[in-house]
Amino acid sequence: MDRFPFPDDLIRAQQQWHDTYRALAAPRPRRTAELRRRLLLLSVRIYWHPFWSTPDGWSPAARVELRRLTAGGRWADAA
Repeated sequence: MDRFPFPDDLIRAQQQWHDTYRALAAPRPRRTAELRRRLLLLSVRIYWHPFWSTPDGWSPAARVELRRLTAGGRWADAA
């Protein structure tokens, strides 16, 4: 069972954020202005999502867990 009950739209937005960030970080990206605007839009959407005002979303660990969950296997588990 998931520790935090993240809404689907929040998970999707964070996944899109990661995808956009990777596209912008690629060597010689095309459409950089469009990617930067998209990254900013997604950042605002994630930051102001109503989930963060619920008791489950109050914990800073919830934000870290969302990023870990949506990173696409890029984070190694610390052990």
